[in-house]
Amino acid sequence: MGYPVVLIQEGELGARVTNALQMAIAATGVDINWQIVDIGGEDQQSLLPNYIFDIIRTTKTAVIGPLMTPDNYRQMEADIREKLDLYVNLRPAKTMVGIPSNYQNVDIMIVRETTEGIYAGIEFERTSVEAADARSFLSKLSGKRIREDAAVGIKPISVKGCGQIIEFAFNYARKTKRHQVIAVHQAHVMAHTDGLFLEIARDIAQEFPDIAFADRSIEVICQELMQKPERFDVLVMPNLYGDLLAHLCAGMVGGSSVPIANVGDKYAVFGAQSTGTDVGDDPTSLILAGALMLRHLGEQEAAHRLQTAVEAVVANQVDTTADLNPVGFEGVDSQAMAQAITQAIAA
Repeated sequence: MGYPVVLIQEGELGARVTNALQMAIAATGVDINWQIVDIGGEDQQSLLPNYIFDIIRTTKTAVIGPLMTPDNYRQMEADIREKLDLYVNLRPAKTMVGIPSNYQNVDIMIVRETTEGIYAGIEFERTSVEAADARSFLSKLSGKRIREDAAVGIKPISVKGCGQIIEFAFNYARKTKRHQVIAVHQAHVMAHTDGLFLEIARDIAQEFPDIAFADRSIEVICQELMQKPERFDVLVMPNLYGDLLAHLCAGMVGGSSVPIANVGDKYAVFGAQSTGTDVGDDPTSLILAGALMLRHLGEQEAAHRLQTAVEAVVANQVDTTADLNPVGFEGVDSQAMAQAITQAIAA
């Protein structure tokens, strides 16, 4: 029957792009048992309907196609992570011939922890009773003054949270034949939170002697990424830094829309997150998300062939959608581009 995968789409345009994904993956020879759910017309309120989570818990793998309201994706993604305990966010940043960029030979994987840190959402509005209590309590504990008009946020970092994201990064590097993991932190400023992250990273690194390990503070890695991003391989980091660096690296490789994966111990959800406001016909990011899914399923060789085929079609700049074509050249639709990718796989 093949691997069971939920495919979530919305509307006619979403269906065209998700169909392009199905065509491309079918060409790799990997058998996927797609369970298609169209949420078009449903009152989403920025969230997926509850019944979809029940389906995902059965199949354990899902792909979300482009949504007609992409601004809702961030809240939807947060809901997915919380309900399915997806503590890993993967964001590749890879230069491709045919997509304008100031850099060459960049191939970075951002591994971001998604359950802890500042983004955990433990904060109090400045005029609330809770904020006043928090200011008083934290001032007594720390011996430091907190202004009376301050809002308060808490940054929890746990041994388990650090350990599971760092182990994932090393295992991912080993599985995908990458050579280095760099832990990104601010331990010199936040010794007890980021310091814990760095301490655990150093301990776990000793269990992976075949993978090179280093660490960088967030300000140093930003500078080095802008200078020589081709030096970097896998970057693992707490929540906030991962969000910022993922968008920075996406911009560096010329993409406003990138493939993403949200992964936990039991479930994984793949998709393409757009920073724009319009849903386009370009299937590139979703098909690349399909390559991430194939790697997750253990189909490394098929994932490599799919990635290579996408890069070949994009580089050719003939059978690509309008947003990927040079100015003055008319692009093809998503189905024609997918057909070109399937031919490249077979070549």
